[in-house]
Amino acid sequence: MNKNSSENSRFKGLRIAITGANGSLGKSLIEVLKKKGAYVVGLTHERKNNSDSSESIADEWILWSCGKEGLLSSSLANIDILILNHGFNPKQMIDSNDINKAIEINSLSHWRLIEIFENLALSNNLNQYSPKEVWVNTSEAEIQIAFSPVYEITKRLIGELVSLKKSKLLMEKQNSFIIKKLILGPFKSNLNPQGIMSPKFVARKIIQKAENDTYLIIVTPNPLTYLLMPLAESIRILYSRFIKKIYSTIHH
Repeated sequence: MNKNSSENSRFKGLRIAITGANGSLGKSLIEVLKKKGAYVVGLTHERKNNSDSSESIADEWILWSCGKEGLLSSSLANIDILILNHGFNPKQMIDSNDINKAIEINSLSHWRLIEIFENLALSNNLNQYSPKEVWVNTSEAEIQIAFSPVYEITKRLIGELVSLKKSKLLMEKQNSFIIKKLILGPFKSNLNPQGIMSPKFVARKIIQKAENDTYLIIVTPNPLTYLLMPLAESIRILYSRFIKKIYSTIHH
């Protein structure tokens, strides 16, 4: 471990769990976070880690599957940061089976894990001093084309659900649960072999930006995303507040 890298990091000593831990970005995140002094738990569907580097092997592995997120509740109780990074890209396929699989993996599974982790945070009174965090990889596909209609729709769905959750946390001034979005441009992976950026570069940038109290963690070569994503997010949050205010006025 690089001592200089971990000494002043806010991640030092934290327990961090990552879904999609056997993917390109997952393995890169494990490597960066371990260098920062974190204890990393890999959440995977596979029984055996396929990493070719000891640096990208998690300190602990937990098997799980979409649709059975509730079984992870006890394992997540002692986790400080949960990074939701699993996904499925059907690319050009638009038949019902691929649509259902993408909705389940990219949207519903993420949402269930967010809800479980939030409930764990709220049930722990100590979290007012050490809040739990969830980072959700919604990707650039949330607001831009990704040459995969189903992938775009499912990423947009979880992206907008996270925006609603963020709006609710802001209105309630809730400080025991922190949510962050990872808005990532195209990087090389099994989901996107034509990606421009390397997963190691993306992982380093994510952790670098997450050292600060940032909600939107954007890593992309596309300058438009840095303009459009904060704008879209602000509009969604203002819209949620506006609707809440209208209904509050009606009921009073």
